[in-house]
Amino acid sequence: MQQFKLTLIFVFLFSASYSFAEKQYILNSPNGKIQVDISVGNSIEYTVKHDSDVMIAPSPVSMELDNGIIWGVDPKLQKTLTRTVNGVIPAAIYKKKEITDQFNELTLTFKGDYRVIFRAYNDGIAYRFVSTSRKPFRVKSEQAVFNFPSDYKAYIPYVREDRTKSFEEQFFNSFENLYTYTNLSAWDKKKYSFVPLLIEANNGKKICLTEADLINYPGMYLYNEEGSNSLKGVFASYPKEVEQGGHNELQMLVKSRENYIAAYDKGTEFPWRTIIIAENDHELADNDMVYKLATPTIDMDFSWVKPGKVAWEWWNDWNLYNVDFKTGINNETYKYYIDFASKYGIEYVILDEGWAVNKQADLFQVVPEINLPDLAAYAKSKNVGLILWAGYHAFDRDMEKVCKHYSEMGIKGFKVDFMDRDDQYMVDFHRRGAEMAAKYKLLIDYHGTYKPTGLHHTYPNVINFEGVHGLEQMKWSSPSVDQVVYDVTIPFIRQVAGPMDYTQGAMRNASKNNYRPVNSEPMSQGTRCRQLAQYVIFESPLNMLCDNPSNYEAEKECTELIASIPTIWDETRALNGKVAEYVSIARRTGNNWYVGSMTNWKARDLEIDLSFLGEGDYKAVIFRDGVNADRVARDYRKEIITIPDNRKLKIHMAPGGGWIARIYR
Repeated sequence: MQQFKLTLIFVFLFSASYSFAEKQYILNSPNGKIQVDISVGNSIEYTVKHDSDVMIAPSPVSMELDNGIIWGVDPKLQKTLTRTVNGVIPAAIYKKKEITDQFNELTLTFKGDYRVIFRAYNDGIAYRFVSTSRKPFRVKSEQAVFNFPSDYKAYIPYVREDRTKSFEEQFFNSFENLYTYTNLSAWDKKKYSFVPLLIEANNGKKICLTEADLINYPGMYLYNEEGSNSLKGVFASYPKEVEQGGHNELQMLVKSRENYIAAYDKGTEFPWRTIIIAENDHELADNDMVYKLATPTIDMDFSWVKPGKVAWEWWNDWNLYNVDFKTGINNETYKYYIDFASKYGIEYVILDEGWAVNKQADLFQVVPEINLPDLAAYAKSKNVGLILWAGYHAFDRDMEKVCKHYSEMGIKGFKVDFMDRDDQYMVDFHRRGAEMAAKYKLLIDYHGTYKPTGLHHTYPNVINFEGVHGLEQMKWSSPSVDQVVYDVTIPFIRQVAGPMDYTQGAMRNASKNNYRPVNSEPMSQGTRCRQLAQYVIFESPLNMLCDNPSNYEAEKECTELIASIPTIWDETRALNGKVAEYVSIARRTGNNWYVGSMTNWKARDLEIDLSFLGEGDYKAVIFRDGVNADRVARDYRKEIITIPDNRKLKIHMAPGGGWIARIYR
């Protein structure tokens, strides 16, 4: 490892009336490829380079308090502190068992009770403000600037298209948009973007902007108001007046806001502004920066947390067939789902929206067709856990009572939905929800929410997040919505932030020309093997089977494969990939490797390098696109092969196709 390098340079600048000393620091990554130049003069600025390429041009950072004080303007540097870390982070519920944690760090302490910390990793840099105040204070605004040296192209997840009347309304959104691929200078000035956002830099390098350790602060949006090469952070102000409303009266709608974005009783650590750098696209598909930067796991017992799969009823509209009862939201239907889950070793069944009385925002009011204690007891007898869907406000208003009551009943967790905001109050709600659920040994799946920022590291019972344009969109999206290209884009952008509640597993599959939205009997875009591969490609410790048990029973080979695929892993390796074109990822649990590939609408031949297997004889069960999968997307072939001695495996994927293998000795 290259030794930590920190250089202090005094540069004297003169004007007609005064002079001052500008202090400059150089912080290198452990491997020496990334360099952060930090300048402290009348402002604090940073520049990021990768080898000889400038990734981020000089960019200022500051925070303004509501009393007129601005951290980072005319800063008075008191001292600096450096350290080097070369360790390992254990991860019980993640895509790998251990994470290499290697970085160099510079802490700048300033007069006025604040610090700025910079870290340089081998795969990016991060910085954060820290307040050491012992008194209450409020943050009015933050200057988070990302200046780029050229007019790069970017993959931009704009806030929803229908929210362009005002910027305020864009702070109320579901964080599940497609990407717009365009130059920075062509930014739509009517729209904010959320993060992660991907930039194409020089020499094929990529820059992924996001944030980490968002615990009690508003989430960051990005905006380019000048049509320049610069992106600036934007943050929702703190809610002042809210009223119940929104989806089925389950949300709290912001009617007015304060003149500050965050308030504190004392000092705090602010989120990390995170700049991830990749020389090759596929490196992004196996990045750990957000997890590494998060607050470590709190001191509670999380050994009870059980990841796994979920039989889900909402996407398939409770549409069972070949049964002798009327399907719907009733005990007979849910017992059928429980029996199905038990048969295939699926850990959970979810009761999605409909089990609680509509428009009451009261989780103690259960519809008469459902007997929850009976269902919980039946599920327990079948070794299946139940997870309950909950609207955000219904969960928030009676949080401890709800958690205590349903934990005692035997419920295993909640899928909390329709937050649709990330101001300080809502971000803190996520932390409080995680903490309360952990107290009563309940899992939390945050649906209808923003991207993960590491809360699943801090509270491992937070087992999944949405913030993704998932398969549910295929229930209503027009054929112009290209989910196939999106699927081979998110492993390099959204998934960099953490796990995704994408909800794959469709058994009705459609080629490009055959897809149409069908709300009650939905289909996927792309082939059957694409759906199977997503159980390897997409990171999801709580992974749903979106289709109905009747369809799965008619497709037992595929169902048995899906049920066998783990949801957490000992090791992950991104093998190849190109943003918006294709991706291949290998994941290991024990002695078994699972490898998945997906392509866009272009038929593709790939050579998969399996040299990581090491010596010995290996076999593989392979599911590949059938010869007619370009026309009949559900066409596939299953075969068992011997892995070649040269560890090179050639595969073919149909348009919108996929490929998956389980490799074993």
